[in-house]
Amino acid sequence: MLDKNSMIADLHIHSRFSRACSRNIDFENLVKWAKVKGLNLLGTGDFTHPQWFEEIKKLKNNGKGFYYYKDFPFIITGEISLIYTQEKGRRVHLNLLIPSIGIAEKIHAYLDTKGRRDYDGRPIFKISCEVFIEDMMRISEDIEVIPAHIWTPWFGVFGSMSGFDSLKEAFGKQFDNIHAIETGISSDPEMNWKIKELENKSIISFSDAHSFWPFRLGREATIFKKCDLYQELIRQIRENDFIGTIEADPCYGKYHWDGHRVCGFSCSPEKTKELNGICPKCGKSLTLGVEYRVDELSDKNSSPKIKKPFYKILPLHEIISLWLGVSMQSKKVWEVYNSLIKLFKNEFNILLNVLRNDFVKESVDGKLVGLILKNRKGNIKVKPGYDGEYGVAQIGEAQEKLF
Repeated sequence: MLDKNSMIADLHIHSRFSRACSRNIDFENLVKWAKVKGLNLLGTGDFTHPQWFEEIKKLKNNGKGFYYYKDFPFIITGEISLIYTQEKGRRVHLNLLIPSIGIAEKIHAYLDTKGRRDYDGRPIFKISCEVFIEDMMRISEDIEVIPAHIWTPWFGVFGSMSGFDSLKEAFGKQFDNIHAIETGISSDPEMNWKIKELENKSIISFSDAHSFWPFRLGREATIFKKCDLYQELIRQIRENDFIGTIEADPCYGKYHWDGHRVCGFSCSPEKTKELNGICPKCGKSLTLGVEYRVDELSDKNSSPKIKKPFYKILPLHEIISLWLGVSMQSKKVWEVYNSLIKLFKNEFNILLNVLRNDFVKESVDGKLVGLILKNRKGNIKVKPGYDGEYGVAQIGEAQEKLF
């Protein structure tokens, strides 16, 4: 149960200026749907993009690092892609939290000496992780750099194609300036607790949303102690003093299992080892997913001092879709979704707080209530996603046959 002294934040999102993102992302839509979702704080995303930054500068600064669109707060954030050669090819995505417009402008000036910022909201630079962190700390020690979706194959620092097997290898002497990692949709805190070098790092979660729809925005989030001060938010991250996280079932993520999307083939890590990593349909190497990499890099001696609680839930659209047996974005799903929001204020309240008796009082269908409560306990089975394909929630006989 969440209380009034907590706030739910999604600090990794994108604007309409990032590739493969909705063309309709603006602050009006972000705030509208963040409130429907039950979020209390958003990152702006894409602060490096010149056009989006002009819109960010119109937000009202509270003088403490929070920037408001009407009555809703944001902090300045953005994702950077580093692609470079260090004996072999390296690829890493980093999410930046920024204390002020002035610091953001200093980062712009730095990046402009390295390349262009105007072609994508997630710009690419040929800078090593270690050098980038060192340079950010020179600009301001209040900048927080968080390795994004750390297990995804191509751009997660632990991903099978990133070129790294550890944070220490990636960040070198700047290792201690990495205070937190982002789980990504294909992993959860429990999986990350298996990695010894994460014992003293905060494990946080954000959505990496490419649209403002509530089945994307806030699908993963971090629950902080309520504040309106950037420095306090960063303190909670650096001291591992936030409340907990909201996670999608890792199987829901696009890269949980191994496989080939074009071949329609996926399998568990155990099966991948039997196949020697080769796709039985095309004979090429399988894309190794998150579960495989966690198994590969895990350490039996890992024992984190602090294990934050987390809620493992699927978006409400997914649950309604499962109940109705129709597409998640269908008109029928939206009708049920909107009726529930009207009754119970926001999605997180429905997913995490509303009691069975309160659903019954409002005549919500018993089977749907059962699924919502089952979801709350993390008990909805999901056919694992792989190679860019989302996982699929299962019900009834299909679920029993799969598992």
